[in-house]
Amino acid sequence: MPDAYGAPLAYMSANLLSAYRTGAIPGVGARHLARKDSKIIGLLGPGVMGKTTVSAFVAACPNVDTIKIKGRGQKNLDSFVAWIKETFPQITTIDIVESVEAVVRDSDLVTYCNSGEVGDPSTYPIVKREWVKPGAFLAMPASCSLDEGMEQSDVRKVLDNTGLYEAWYEEVPKPAHHVIPLVGVRCMDMIAEGKLSHEELEDLGEIVSGESPGRQNDEEIIILSVGGMPVEDVAWATVVYRNAIEKGIGVTLNLWDVPALR
Repeated sequence: MPDAYGAPLAYMSANLLSAYRTGAIPGVGARHLARKDSKIIGLLGPGVMGKTTVSAFVAACPNVDTIKIKGRGQKNLDSFVAWIKETFPQITTIDIVESVEAVVRDSDLVTYCNSGEVGDPSTYPIVKREWVKPGAFLAMPASCSLDEGMEQSDVRKVLDNTGLYEAWYEEVPKPAHHVIPLVGVRCMDMIAEGKLSHEELEDLGEIVSGESPGRQNDEEIIILSVGGMPVEDVAWATVVYRNAIEKGIGVTLNLWDVPALR
């Protein structure tokens, strides 16, 4: 993190900061786009990103009392369940499910936080319209594909930063969803295919600022693509750095006694 003259102010391992920033975006989305009475979370991928996303969901929707989890390894599942019990005692029902369909069905809040190979969208975890309950909010910070029902215009499609997806789309081969597995990139391909108009895409920042509406009724289905913007890590790191200076936290490092270049 440099100062105005390019000299570093601090060196940080930002793994934790970045993980919380990634999870915070689905939480911001839930605050504006989820039903306020949401109770059931469906989670694919009980890893670090799953933890921060669930934490943000619970902060935005304090009535949550049930979670359904699909993972690949028993060790990760056991660790995640233990974390849920310790961190959120209000979540009294914890179900380990065997399919992506079970993650989605009857869930008020859905998130895919999985990892996997990129290249063939047919292998990405899918969301089928018939699985999704009316009023569900889906936040997707990982690979995801949609069936034809979810691609229809009555499903609201929100991007965490529209310009980010437009820049990606200019830079990568087409179809772009083969290269970047996020659902928002699939939306860009849909625009190119004539299946979606640019005006149908919504921007989370505009919703937060009040320029565009949040949830408008209890029945609409809303999906948020979370691409992630590391520039937010730098902004948040600046706050962390200033707090550390103010409170005398951290270790002062002497990087050199005499500069090698003068």
